[in-house]
Amino acid sequence: MAEQTARADIHSQEGGKPDAAVVRDALGVGVAVGLSGFAFGVTSAGSGLSLLQTCALSLLVFTGASQFALVGALAAGGNPFTAAAGAFFLGVRNAFYGLRLSQLLALPRAVRPLAAQWVIDETTAVALAQPTRRSVRIGFTVTGLTLYVLWNLTTLLGAVGARAIGDTDSWGLDAAGPAVFLALLAPMLKTTTERAVAGAAVVLGLGLLPVLPAGVPVLVAALAAPAVLWAEGRRRGAGPATRAADDTPHGQGEDR
Repeated sequence: MAEQTARADIHSQEGGKPDAAVVRDALGVGVAVGLSGFAFGVTSAGSGLSLLQTCALSLLVFTGASQFALVGALAAGGNPFTAAAGAFFLGVRNAFYGLRLSQLLALPRAVRPLAAQWVIDETTAVALAQPTRRSVRIGFTVTGLTLYVLWNLTTLLGAVGARAIGDTDSWGLDAAGPAVFLALLAPMLKTTTERAVAGAAVVLGLGLLPVLPAGVPVLVAALAAPAVLWAEGRRRGAGPATRAADDTPHGQGEDR
């Protein structure tokens, strides 16, 4: 009886996974991505931001892709408002993550503002991979806590050590954040529409990079989503009409 009770505590009612397995997976993601905060610290300091500004970005913004986009645009000589706008639109995706996670986590109202700070790509990916609410909460919490602590710690270390590294551009550390983001995003592109949006965004962003000011190509790339969805809607709308025309008996409805 005691053994059955213990197993019930570890597993959920419907085939949940052991808590230890959830913690292990969450720690793996948190540690692996958290260490890339060092690259952000170095890149931010190399872009001219002060130690305080760099650490404040990680503490308050805490969304790697947006942070890299901001400092990258500033380093390229972009307008601060344009750089901030690009970072903002990249960060908007977290609001959509929050809509889904709010249903899965079902946290008390008092906790939600604090949990919102941890709604990012990595915590969402780990949470969505869990089969039960208990494992979702464990995965989200462990990933968020591990990543937040490590990201901010390594950001500080990277910013402090930027001077010792020298020319940060020669190390290519600014590519670490986007590379991690793509590694997490790629497995989630399961449908043709999702792949089309991602592909169109890449073409727009890279194609306009040489001709538009820094930070603007990211904003334009956001148009890929409504463009692809509009085309998909047109295709689906035309489908039934075409099939209805094909199904009409020959000669029916013609003017005599």
